[in-house]
Amino acid sequence: MTPFEIGLLALGAMGLLVMLGMHVPIALMLCSFGGVWAIKGSPDLAAKLMALAANDAISSYFFGVVPLFVLMGFLVSEAGFGRDAFLVANSAFRRVKGGLGVGAVGASAIFAAITGISIASAAVFTKIAVPEMRRHGYTARFSVGIVAGASVLGMLIPPSLLLILYGILTEQSIGDLFIAGIGPGLLLAVMFGIGVILLATFAPGFAGRTEQGGPGLPPGEMLARAAPLAGLILLVLGGIYGGFFTPVEAGAMGALGALLLGAAMGRLTLRGLWRVLVETGLVTAAVCFLIIAAQTYSRMLAFSGLPAGLGAFAAEADLGFWGLMLAYVGVVILLGMILDSASIMLILVPLMIPVVQPMGIDLIWFGIVTVIAVEIGLLTPPFGISVFVVKSTLNDPTVPLGEIFKGAAPFALIMLAALLLIIAFPPIATGLLPGR
Repeated sequence: MTPFEIGLLALGAMGLLVMLGMHVPIALMLCSFGGVWAIKGSPDLAAKLMALAANDAISSYFFGVVPLFVLMGFLVSEAGFGRDAFLVANSAFRRVKGGLGVGAVGASAIFAAITGISIASAAVFTKIAVPEMRRHGYTARFSVGIVAGASVLGMLIPPSLLLILYGILTEQSIGDLFIAGIGPGLLLAVMFGIGVILLATFAPGFAGRTEQGGPGLPPGEMLARAAPLAGLILLVLGGIYGGFFTPVEAGAMGALGALLLGAAMGRLTLRGLWRVLVETGLVTAAVCFLIIAAQTYSRMLAFSGLPAGLGAFAAEADLGFWGLMLAYVGVVILLGMILDSASIMLILVPLMIPVVQPMGIDLIWFGIVTVIAVEIGLLTPPFGISVFVVKSTLNDPTVPLGEIFKGAAPFALIMLAALLLIIAFPPIATGLLPGR
């Protein structure tokens, strides 16, 4: 067999193992080891390659950004800043039709700018926003759909764990990826807000009565709740964009800032801090394992020549820019129905980068497109991790899983529309980057 055929066989075997229920990183590592063994004819060489890939992945200075931003996200969540974000956003939008829903979207956008984790956003606002919306006449379907839909902003608005993962996989600037995520993130938040208003106005059967959210906060209290959030966002993102910090240093400063604010406001206990540290360790270990698996997979693909062969096939097929992008987005969305976000990126990104690079496609822009397409999978059945998080956090037997998927469906369609806009108009993502 030729190396190309071995690569195809390893890819097919990996897909079969995943479908049979094996964890994606384990399947990637097994098939990578088997593929290199078959290509080079030496198990010792395959084992040494995997060890080298693991060392290269974890010894990178920029890997330090992962635990630091994860730690910051969990500290912010534990300190209750999500409730502050919801109260501030609800107060700002209380006079708008569907204002509580718009407030939930706005709060998710604020929360995303200081956490970067969709699952944390889904859990926090299920507890905070859903009961408040249902109390004011929103249907269960609409209220949980808003929270599930808005939670995806956590993986797009910087700092984003998926953008960090993409940057590590492709060796692109994490700072540039964060800057590129601002425009699409704000666009998606605005489109979500408009979608909530339109549904509340023209689909009362779906949305419910959507009463206004009551009196707003006094200006002094609103400022007091908004100031710590604004300070953290300015510290982290302003530090990166102003050139004061590298992304790793910004993660450290953000974690320190969240810790000091939470402690000064009396919102962090020793028990809560221990829980944060344990959860940070678990998430970091999981991400670390994923990155090691991705590196071994990338090396196997390079040895097999499979990406180059697929690139030649795409060139000969003359799919063109739109044909290639639509096919890619379609595959990502289909995989999103059965796999989690990180796993999709681990499988597809190493395969696609050698295909799109010769076409002159901006890899920073391609990363934003990839993240949005992957995030649509958070809302689509049967996997839909954000939907499952909302369901488990809500713990209400009167709201079945199907109702949450139905409530999230309009937001998945809005995401698809935003994705097509970004594909058609790349400056939405790259306009803030100098020289692009």
